[in-house]
Amino acid sequence: MNTPNSVRRINFCLCFFLTVNLHTMYQQLIKDFIQQEHLPSSYLLDATQCFLPLVHDIQAQLQSTSPRPFFVGINGAQGTGKSTMAKLLSSLLTSSGYNVANLSIDDFYYSKAKRQEMADRVHPLFASRGVPGTHDVDLALRLLEQLSAAGPEQQITLPGFDKSRDDCRPIDACEQLSGPIDIVILEGWFIGVKPQTADELTQAINDLEKTEDSDGRWRTHVNQQLAGAYQSLFGKLNMLLMLQAPGFEAVLQWRSLQEEKLRKHAEDGASGLMDRSAIERFIQHFERLTRHCLETLPDSADRVFRLDSDHRIHSS
Repeated sequence: MNTPNSVRRINFCLCFFLTVNLHTMYQQLIKDFIQQEHLPSSYLLDATQCFLPLVHDIQAQLQSTSPRPFFVGINGAQGTGKSTMAKLLSSLLTSSGYNVANLSIDDFYYSKAKRQEMADRVHPLFASRGVPGTHDVDLALRLLEQLSAAGPEQQITLPGFDKSRDDCRPIDACEQLSGPIDIVILEGWFIGVKPQTADELTQAINDLEKTEDSDGRWRTHVNQQLAGAYQSLFGKLNMLLMLQAPGFEAVLQWRSLQEEKLRKHAEDGASGLMDRSAIERFIQHFERLTRHCLETLPDSADRVFRLDSDHRIHSS
């Protein structure tokens, strides 16, 4: 007959064995992920030290949180690796038996035609995708409701956007996901941020704003849009994570690398690709809110992963 002490020893050994096996499984998944995504070998250490504890934390939250799904937001400037982080978290959590919907705010961009209509009606700068006001937030909110209500075997179509063509993907090219959904990951460059004050909008911060938004109409409308339905979307998040760039100056270099990867995988005839000068102009659309995120979100995010100039991750 087992004594209480022997039972405790058996339970401890079982827990230790399962923990070691799970850690080994995660390590192998990360190694496979690094190879598939052509990431540097240093990503293994960063992911193990920073992201594995996060996976355990999300699992603990899931065990104590009802109802599902559990909503995770990831904020990061262009090129910080938020899409890669979201993909890895999704893979690790899926391997543990969770059903994960991995979304980007980019999935909800308006079509090229819709943005041109906004450019004609509101301000010419809305022809370019990216800032608040260029997304179908109502679609995003409806999709989150669908994901929350999805039952077994119920098919949900996830929207998508083709950046190489700068337009929405056709429905038949979009991913489908079956319910029920345990976790929803939503990543994007301004996820979770609050609008700026009127005083902060007064001065132009770059050449784009000085020459093409001299009266401030564009940035004011962007801020008004951010203050509206986007806050309802962000209000659904149970956890907000941030990949913090060392500064806005790193964004041009990292965004250029991102464009190069996009170019390698683009189909023939892709018209949405940009050269260096186009990227330099493009990121000026994002500069105001990117700097605002870097200044304000570290105080409100649940967890911040600081990046150095070599793209290495440090948790804080």
